[in-house]
Amino acid sequence: MSLLLRINVALVAAFAVAAALIALVCHSVLEAGAERQMLAEAGLMMDSALAARAYTASEIEPLLRAQMEHEFLPQSVPFYAATEHFLRLQAARPDYSYREATLNPTNPRDRALDWQADLIQRFRDNAAAQELVGERETPMGRALYLARPIHARPECLSCHGTATSAPATILTRHGANNGFGWQENEVVGAQVVSVPIDTAQAKARGSFRVILGSLIGAFVVLLLLVNLLLYRIVVRPVRRMAQIAERVSAGDGSAAEFAAGGAPEIAALGRSFNRMRVSLNKALKLLESRP
Repeated sequence: MSLLLRINVALVAAFAVAAALIALVCHSVLEAGAERQMLAEAGLMMDSALAARAYTASEIEPLLRAQMEHEFLPQSVPFYAATEHFLRLQAARPDYSYREATLNPTNPRDRALDWQADLIQRFRDNAAAQELVGERETPMGRALYLARPIHARPECLSCHGTATSAPATILTRHGANNGFGWQENEVVGAQVVSVPIDTAQAKARGSFRVILGSLIGAFVVLLLLVNLLLYRIVVRPVRRMAQIAERVSAGDGSAAEFAAGGAPEIAALGRSFNRMRVSLNKALKLLESRP
C-alpha cells in the first residue's frame, strides 16, 4: 500500500469517527432546537388568541350588549372569538391545533377531552403553575402540547355565574344545564396548542441533512487539498529520489543529482543522498586506481 493511500485511509477513518460523533450530538441538538422553536410559535399563537379574546371583551361585547338582550350573538363571546381567530390563523399553520377546553362549557364544542381535563386538574391542584409542556400519544403519532390555565374573570360571571342571572338569550340557545356555577378566579379550563412531533423532527432532519452534507463537502475539499500538497511536497520528490537512487545503484554515473529544494526535510534528505553519492564515487575511484 502506497504512502498516499495509507494517509487517505487514515484520514477517512478519522473523519468517519468524528462525523459519527458530530452527527449524534448535532441530531439531538437540532431536534431539541426544533421543539423549542415550535413551542415558541405555539406560545405566540396562544398570545394572539388571548389578544383576540381581550379585544372582544373590551371592544366588541359592549357594542353588542344591547342586541344580546334580544338575540344571542356568539361573536360577543371572548372564547368564541379566540377560537375563530385561531381557526383562521391555522390556515397558515395547518400543523397546529388550538382549543379553549373547559370542564363545564356553555357550548358543547368547548368541552375538554379526557387528557385536556387532566391538564385542567393539574392547574387546579397547583395554583402557581402558569404553563404545562409535554408529549402525548395520538392516533396520528406523538404530539407536543403547550397549555395555559383559563381563570374565571369577574366579567365571565354575568353569563356563567348562575342560570337565573344569565341572559335569557343564552338560556334559549344553550339551555340552563351547562356552563354555570363558575367561581371568580377559579380555573375553569385551559388553552391548549398541539403540534405533531413529526413536524419538529422533519425540520430537524432537514437541517441535519444540510449540516451533514456541508461537512462531507468540506471534508472532500480538504482531502483533495491534502492529497495535492502531499503529492507535490512529499510523494513526487521522493519518487524522483527513488528513481535516481535506482540508477546510481545500477552504476549509472550520468544520473542527475538529487534535488536539494522543496520542503526542509526533503531538501535535507536530498543533500544527504548527494553526499553519499560523492563518497560512493570517491570510493569506487580508489578501488579502480589500486593495482
